Amino acid sequence: MNHKPLLDYINKYINLTVEEEAILLAKIVHRNYLKDQYIVQQGDICKSANFIISGCTKTFYTNLEGQEHIVMFSIEDWWTSDLGSFITQKPADFNVQCIERTQLIQFTYDNLEELYIEIPKLERLFRKIVERAFVASQKRIIRNFSLTAKERYLIFKENYPKIEQRIPQYMIASYLGITKEFLSKIKNQLIHNQ
Repeated sequence: MNHKPLLDYINKYINLTVEEEAILLAKIVHRNYLKDQYIVQQGDICKSANFIISGCTKTFYTNLEGQEHIVMFSIEDWWTSDLGSFITQKPADFNVQCIERTQLIQFTYDNLEELYIEIPKLERLFRKIVERAFVASQKRIIRNFSLTAKERYLIFKENYPKIEQRIPQYMIASYLGITKEFLSKIKNQLIHNQ
């Protein structure tokens, strides 16, 4: 299976020797998921950090009424998991589900901890990944409090141009915290204002 995208990603941040690459590749798992299959379910413990080789996932919370609240989409060269559950090894608050057939490289919690000892610079890489995820989450919270739905949609389009065509409109609406009807109205306004 193809692990070149993972090595290319890692080498953008840190340089691995041939020996370190061999150690790393011995500790990864390749997994294929079908469309609609879950990688993590709310209430289960997230067992892996997942690097996407191909496909698309959504991370979402389901409330007691069964309503989905999407917090993130992930595509090729991105990471996906319930990070809080993975780090603490406690039950997940979020579901991670495949929107398309998805191919992943997975790092189990134990294997990653071993890799941190065997290749210390990997710990710095994963710290950077977690820091970026935290900053993105904080920015999203501020946008949800301070911007209109139209402004949030325009930022979504700008930040994620490769995602919008791949996912249904009702999922984008959920991510933005609005109804799909309201999203249609926003899109029609934007078309007429061009």
